[in-house]
Amino acid sequence: MQLRYSFRIDPTPGQRVALAKAFGCARVVFNDALALRRQAYREGLPFVADAELSRKMITEAKKRPERVWLGEVSAVVLQQALADCTTAFRNFFASVTGKRKGPKIAPPRFRSRKDNRQAIRFTKNARFSITGQGKLRLPKIGQVAVRWSRELPAEPSSVTIVKDAAGRYFASFVVEVREQSLPATDAETGIDLGLGHFAVLADGRKIDAPKFLRRAERKLKRLQKDLSRTQKGSANRAKARTKVARQHAKVSDARREFHHQLSTKIIRENQAVYVENLAVNGLARTRLATSIHDAGWSAFIAMLEYKAKLYGRTFARVSRWFPSSKRCSACGQVRAQSLPLSAREWTCPCGAHHDRDVNAANNILAAGRAERLNACGGPVRPGASPAQPDEAGSPGSAAA
Repeated sequence: MQLRYSFRIDPTPGQRVALAKAFGCARVVFNDALALRRQAYREGLPFVADAELSRKMITEAKKRPERVWLGEVSAVVLQQALADCTTAFRNFFASVTGKRKGPKIAPPRFRSRKDNRQAIRFTKNARFSITGQGKLRLPKIGQVAVRWSRELPAEPSSVTIVKDAAGRYFASFVVEVREQSLPATDAETGIDLGLGHFAVLADGRKIDAPKFLRRAERKLKRLQKDLSRTQKGSANRAKARTKVARQHAKVSDARREFHHQLSTKIIRENQAVYVENLAVNGLARTRLATSIHDAGWSAFIAMLEYKAKLYGRTFARVSRWFPSSKRCSACGQVRAQSLPLSAREWTCPCGAHHDRDVNAANNILAAGRAERLNACGGPVRPGASPAQPDEAGSPGSAAA
């Protein structure tokens, strides 16, 4: 499987100028390709092929006075910008025709130099390399210093240079990684995600919600005030905007680190992990939107999924319509009445007293095990037992 390994890089002032040129050239080529295809659509012409697009937007464009500066950057960067444009159109067409699952995708839009994120991609054709001194050599940019936090497991197939809203530069390598095997264990768990506690495991462990954004709200409020008081277009406004972006980056980095540590620990300790398939997009439109975005459930579940595949563990999602909170994990009876969010504990008529979240985690574990057996062809429900010879039957039935 392919994974991304991102590292912070420290380009020199001259290299930052070269990267800015590369970002701008890639953006211009993308916008020119998008404009050409939109014009062809309006005029009823066929979809412009990739080869024709490359000839017009790169080869011939470099010969024109208004686009001669495209030759100052690597041609691979420009080719990858065209590839991104083609991919965006294909995803849009697949979404419109129903071939692509999930929410509908909007048509490609023009890129702006004011976008918070700028990126370019180098493939093997660009002949980028990692030097013996640990620097990243990029064509027409030079050797860039990299803050290595770990070694790459294999030779990268491509590298993406990213500049984020906080002004930081990153090198994101795509590496082919072989699946690894962890020591087998009999432990399995179900996970109930929430806001009071970030996660509750089937064994009763509760992981507190860090609430990184809530903790930083006071400082963010002050920085946003300072930003709103600056004049638009001024240098002070650019500095204030960078301060706000850096504070948001700290929050995002802390949340991502928490997700990585917790997901790795859960995958290492359990042979199978089951979670509820939450409708995060719907929940994010409620009054709890800030807290739900702060929790980052989707990113955490995605980490669990790819790490389970990487380490040979089992991962499955349980239907969001499964009544995990209202079902008694002892007898299986489902409450007829709804269970309000304020009720953190409840007692089943069978006498079992439940913690709401722990009970939901145990039900998710049981449902995940059932679906796993069903997927493997095993029994999910007890088989039908043969009727007794003297058992009465209704008229016209098989037992009559």
